[in-house]
Amino acid sequence: MLQVEHVNAYYGKLQVLHDLSLTIADGERVGIFGHNGAGKTTLLKSLVGDIDQISGIISYHGEAIIPGQVHLNVRQGIGLVPQGHNVFRELSVEQNLRIAGLMHDPAYAETVWGIFPILKERRLQQAGSLSGGEQQMLALGMALMTRPRLLLLDEPTTGLAPIIVRDVLTSIRSINQSEGTTVLIVEQNVQATLKQVERAVVLKSARVIFDGPSKQLLEQESLWHLF
Repeated sequence: MLQVEHVNAYYGKLQVLHDLSLTIADGERVGIFGHNGAGKTTLLKSLVGDIDQISGIISYHGEAIIPGQVHLNVRQGIGLVPQGHNVFRELSVEQNLRIAGLMHDPAYAETVWGIFPILKERRLQQAGSLSGGEQQMLALGMALMTRPRLLLLDEPTTGLAPIIVRDVLTSIRSINQSEGTTVLIVEQNVQATLKQVERAVVLKSARVIFDGPSKQLLEQESLWHLF
């Protein structure tokens, strides 16, 4: 279980998160939504310890997340896929996965092939020659090679065509259901993401203004009042 208690985060004198509290249960699929500057990316960075100026308590399965110590925090089973196609462009698809899994079980690549069959077809292809959607799937596959129990995703569908957005979000749901991985996803593509998560959290001015079933938001005719 992930516990966030009364967290405040800062960039210099600018406060980005205000007294934010949140609990994420094991196995959940949770979408984090909000306008630009609402604190969504800062929240993800805080959860993996990538923000130095922070107060409050963040813990995962009872172990404190230490600010500024990402390399220690990820050992607790937390994986972060930042925005953008974070792959080694000059290496093959298979080499990317092998490098990502060096500290774990390289044979897990077979499971990744099962989740992303297109990557198996492209396994010898240079990562930089893949389409944007395929590179995003590879970035997800690389994160999976670290065997995370908690997967943090920062806008994984940015810049992708609608049909590819659907494929990527469906794959994320498959990861959750087949591997039991808890998924926390920040997205601007609200409607498409709400269909793939169970719970929605909306941030406004760095505070939580909605936390409930995603179905509840999907049933609303307009979400503009939340953004």
